[in-house]
Amino acid sequence: MQITILLYPDFETLDVFGPVEIFGKVPDWRIQYYSQNGGLICNQDNISISTENFASIPQNIDTLFIPGGPGTRSLIQQTDFIQQLKSLAQKSKYVLTVCTGSALLAKTELLDGRKATSNKRVFDWVKTSSAKTKWIEKARWITDGKYYTSSGISAGMDMALAFVQNRTDKNTAEKIATRIEYHWQQDSQQDAFCSNNQLN
Repeated sequence: MQITILLYPDFETLDVFGPVEIFGKVPDWRIQYYSQNGGLICNQDNISISTENFASIPQNIDTLFIPGGPGTRSLIQQTDFIQQLKSLAQKSKYVLTVCTGSALLAKTELLDGRKATSNKRVFDWVKTSSAKTKWIEKARWITDGKYYTSSGISAGMDMALAFVQNRTDKNTAEKIATRIEYHWQQDSQQDAFCSNNQLN
């Protein structure tokens, strides 16, 4: 399994590295980082990641992973990026988003008529990305066909473990959760943060 991670300036750190910690512990799963133009991509936590450009992404994509973060606010307005994202998502067997990454995916119209969720603190803004997406506020993560969308930040780890379970088995996912000393929320509908949706 190849995990193709899309990065952009000001991505959310844990959106990426929580799931990466999980995916990286599955035998034979490989992780590669890409951005629109390649090069170093930095975020507000002073994390810099070396990426390859979109043109380097293989034609057959196993899993496309889209994190959220402050950078989505400007990126969602960039038509060329959204069109490239749509093309990549259409070619992918699976597409996973964390936090406001679902807003970017929804903007492509690929979530039209599908259920999806996102970070509750900015849920009203996320919903403006698509009126045709069936936004579910109370959900830790949601699976609809090949699309997995998760709530804010740490919810991506719960979704990642669920994805590992679906692609391998529950024992593998539970062993990874134990290894990283993480209390996996296995019920996707249990969302304790749903009422805490006000921006700080």
